Amino acid sequence: MMKRFYIHYACYLLAFLLLATGCSKELTESPRGLVAGDEALSSQAGLETVLSGAYGSLLVPWNSGFTSVSQIAMTMGSDDLTTHPGSNKEEFREFDRFNVSSLNGRMNPIWLGCYKTIQATTNIINNYNKVIGGNQDTIHAMVGEASYLRALSYYWLTRLWGEVPVIPSEKYSAEYLNLKKSKPAEIYPLIEADLKRAEEWIPNGRRSSGRPNKGSAKALLADVYLTEAGWPLKDQSKYALAASKAKEVIDNKATYGFDLFTGGYLKIFAGGTVEDVFTLFTRGNWVTYNSFYGLSTMPEDEGGWSDFFPELNFFNNFPEGPRKDATFSTQFTLSNGTVIPWQQTTTKHPYYKKFTIQSGKKDVYMSNNPVIMMRYAHVLLIYAEAQARAAGAPNSEAYTAVNAVRQRAGLAELPGGMTGAAFAAAVVNERAWEFAGEWNRWFDLVRLEQVEAANANKAAGDLQPAGPITKARYWMPIPGADAVVNPNL
Repeated sequence: MMKRFYIHYACYLLAFLLLATGCSKELTESPRGLVAGDEALSSQAGLETVLSGAYGSLLVPWNSGFTSVSQIAMTMGSDDLTTHPGSNKEEFREFDRFNVSSLNGRMNPIWLGCYKTIQATTNIINNYNKVIGGNQDTIHAMVGEASYLRALSYYWLTRLWGEVPVIPSEKYSAEYLNLKKSKPAEIYPLIEADLKRAEEWIPNGRRSSGRPNKGSAKALLADVYLTEAGWPLKDQSKYALAASKAKEVIDNKATYGFDLFTGGYLKIFAGGTVEDVFTLFTRGNWVTYNSFYGLSTMPEDEGGWSDFFPELNFFNNFPEGPRKDATFSTQFTLSNGTVIPWQQTTTKHPYYKKFTIQSGKKDVYMSNNPVIMMRYAHVLLIYAEAQARAAGAPNSEAYTAVNAVRQRAGLAELPGGMTGAAFAAAVVNERAWEFAGEWNRWFDLVRLEQVEAANANKAAGDLQPAGPITKARYWMPIPGADAVVNPNL
């Protein structure tokens, strides 16, 4: 049997050792999809099994993927997230204060989950033509989904770490232990190519919940173009491409089943609404539960962990209205029944209501809430910003897009006659409020080179940067275990 290949080197080995010595329940994780041999892909059923493993690699709490608090911790350099000034939150504080150690364990789930998914999806993309028989449309749909997941994984890796290794094959080779890092300018064309294949091969409708459809691929590609227009590539020709691709989604939202959800803002975060563009649904068992809902977002005054909450200036500047009421928790009930305002909590901060379980018992450390990776509101605001920047002035459709989001939030429409720069800045602010706490703000600040400004005048009650913020601090250090194995990292 062909040798297994895990590009995450020691990181996977360490994870394996932790599994072997830690909680026995994690040993029940299915290894399906992690085997790199093309013998796994001789049938359509085998292809589906490997694809299921690729999704599963993004869904293992505290170990790999996006069901832990890792992506929230890693984007704390933005102005919408902070953490406890004491307690056992040192790893969180490192991100908030821009002094991240290569041994910070909060990075590992994203790094590990993305590379495990890259391995499985590369296996599919390189070997699907070896499948004997089967339905060709279904096989193409699966390859399209694999392409989407690989693009998503590299997109997260290069946005967080900048220069990262690109895996040329799913097959093990000793030379991969010395792979050099690829620059973002080399990685983004690969992301684009994968998404264009996904856009072509994934059908209009989802094969099942938790999978992308054609509109999902177009939406992510629009987001990629928007990012490429900013730092570090700064290819402003991508603004027009971002606007065009987002417009394709908007014009065909009925075909893709997308729209703004108007049945209550909080219900969006239970997943399964028309707002979902791409959502990772937990699978109702321990090894795929979401661990950033519940205790992670509750104050210790209510028995929570105080892992993350909004910065004070961000909360105070947030426009009043039903969206603000739904986004933040500002009153808390103590064990004796006393209700206190946020100013009297131990951290003296409000908390994120959108990540608190809204039905049933909320003081749990794991839940079956989904992880909403992209919403239709993203598409509207991508279009509005990109169109205004590309054309130098917003058109009526850009106003319609941003004002739809503002109307749901209970805000007045933006005034007519704005310059392109002023309009784009207003849309960026709208993105901050609409996606508060959803790890979107950090990536906006990075691409627009506004990280320094956003951290320049923090409230006295918030954590302060450990030192001057430079562009080098925009990217994370490669996880230390991998860097030890491969000196080129």
